[in-house]
Amino acid sequence: MTAALSHEAQSPEPARTRTRTRRLWRPNLPLVLSSLALAAAPLVLPVQYVDLLVFSALLAIGALGVGFLLGQAGIINLAQVAFYGIGAYATAHVTVAWALPGALGLLIGLVISATFALAIGLPLLRLSGHFLALATLALLVIVTQLFFEWDWLTGGSLGISGIPKISLLGWTLDSPVKFYYFVWPLTLLCFWLLSNVANGRPGLAMRAMRDSPEAAEVMAIDSAALRTKLFVLSAILGSLSGSLFAHYVGYISVDSFTLERTMLLVLAAVIGGVRNPWGALPGAIFVSFLPEVLSPLGDVYRILFGVGLVLVIMLFPQGLLGIAAWRRVK
Repeated sequence: MTAALSHEAQSPEPARTRTRTRRLWRPNLPLVLSSLALAAAPLVLPVQYVDLLVFSALLAIGALGVGFLLGQAGIINLAQVAFYGIGAYATAHVTVAWALPGALGLLIGLVISATFALAIGLPLLRLSGHFLALATLALLVIVTQLFFEWDWLTGGSLGISGIPKISLLGWTLDSPVKFYYFVWPLTLLCFWLLSNVANGRPGLAMRAMRDSPEAAEVMAIDSAALRTKLFVLSAILGSLSGSLFAHYVGYISVDSFTLERTMLLVLAAVIGGVRNPWGALPGAIFVSFLPEVLSPLGDVYRILFGVGLVLVIMLFPQGLLGIAAWRRVK
């Protein structure tokens, strides 16, 4: 009897452990189905749509930095295209002028962007709210003007051409389909990593800082250091996106890094849903494909594009990933 009582007393804990294990390994059905659809897309879609999906992935990486910073820390970053351009020009200059491998150029771009973001973020992030948003916008204007003036480095209005394709273990990504199968796993990896960060202990600190900076300070959260780290992380994602863009297109100029592209990054993040780290992914696909769908309508497509964006924001204020929650409430 003693043994039986001892077994009954110990049995709930293993049961709870098994329950936690099942929950841990339970597959995310929407994510699995989306991954399978993305894997099969190049096999059934025309090349122009595969090309558009590649640009969607590149936009998603940059928008991930904007959305993660806004959703987790409440920081509006309008300077993401500045880091996008730094990554693109760094890898272009290293591979074209110095004839070094593209991977090295990408790494140099990441280091330069992170260092610049750290240096500028320390004083800049003392601001908050609309003052910080305006400051990041001013930073974008300054950096893009430098891109134009430093023609010895960036080629000025002529840009830089002849940027080589990325080569991996002797496999050259010289077609949209090959680049697709490289960039989409990388994009999903970035989203998965930041989703884990947001859902872990660092995410709790970020949201505490976002919702109540004073309470965060009471809980010994160094808000200044955390905001700076997030700003640097956002810059790294922007630089990565820009470097990959340069290698895929093979040509960059100052026209590639304008305020319009900044707005696309912000729109992709907001439309997808900034509170969910995965939101920038459907947002980037939506922003990339909607103009393509509407373009046969002629010049009016720009108006319809704007109307479509407004409708999505009005109907789904939590973003496209909030549709499921909205349906449950209904």
